[in-house]
Amino acid sequence: MISIRPILENKKQFLDLLLLADEQESMIDRYLERGDMFVLYDDDETKSACVVTIEDEGVYEIKNIATYPRFQQQGYGRKLIEYILEHYKDHCHTMLVGTGDSPLTIPFYESCGFVYSHRIPNFFTDNYDHPMYEDGKQLVDMIYLKKCIRHHSF
Repeated sequence: MISIRPILENKKQFLDLLLLADEQESMIDRYLERGDMFVLYDDDETKSACVVTIEDEGVYEIKNIATYPRFQQQGYGRKLIEYILEHYKDHCHTMLVGTGDSPLTIPFYESCGFVYSHRIPNFFTDNYDHPMYEDGKQLVDMIYLKKCIRHHSF
């Protein structure tokens, strides 16, 4: 039985899971306490976690989403994203997610309805204390994708 629960305190108990998606603890510290955290359980076993922050009025960002490797490719991440989009739909018009320029992650977000927004050149090389690699490729730029949850008027 799948359940998704907000985590209101002791968020660091899930650090091992968060580090799978953001491998430098000091970077996680920049958003963990100001973000809303949700954990997906299946039969009371932790499968996935997500941290969402408010970046601007009506603009939220998925800062971290991770699933334990042995549970990947089973739909848990997608289910967590669907939950997040539904949870924030009354407050949020645009959901952002930033990721490395990776053939592993970008197609996943695109399959969840996200589209390319913009890139931040040299984000990973400027902000991390060591080179980061995904699927054998060094991550340099941060690629932002966005999903419009509802239309907004100015």
